[in-house]
Amino acid sequence: MLLKKYHLYEFKDKLPSQLSGGMRQRVALIRTLAVKPKILLLDEAFSALDYQTRLMVTKDVYKILKNEKMTMIMVTHDISEAISMSDRVIVLSKRPTEVKKIYDINFEMEDRDPLNCRKNSKFSEYFDCLWKELDVHG
Repeated sequence: MLLKKYHLYEFKDKLPSQLSGGMRQRVALIRTLAVKPKILLLDEAFSALDYQTRLMVTKDVYKILKNEKMTMIMVTHDISEAISMSDRVIVLSKRPTEVKKIYDINFEMEDRDPLNCRKNSKFSEYFDCLWKELDVHG
């Protein structure tokens, strides 16, 4: 049972309002995984979470998806989140939307997770490349 496997079984009888935002995210992911999808689409999945919770939940989600050998497509506007969670980042153009550039993300780390990626020296290189690609003027 996935709830036991991911340490949420003791909360099985709780209402969503009785769970933290991070727990609700993990439960939603596990509920989705229970139907054994071939691919998972996450669209701004962590945007409603505060920064600290967001970091911890991305770590949990990353480990669950790796453990379940699940392919994910994640839509996000958060460059750091994209880099730390992904093997590949696809930058889209403005409308009409086209694939502008594809970046392979490789940290070459045994203990890879989103938090460790953010500490890696390659992280800022990836961030700078993606930031320039977005052509954001401030």
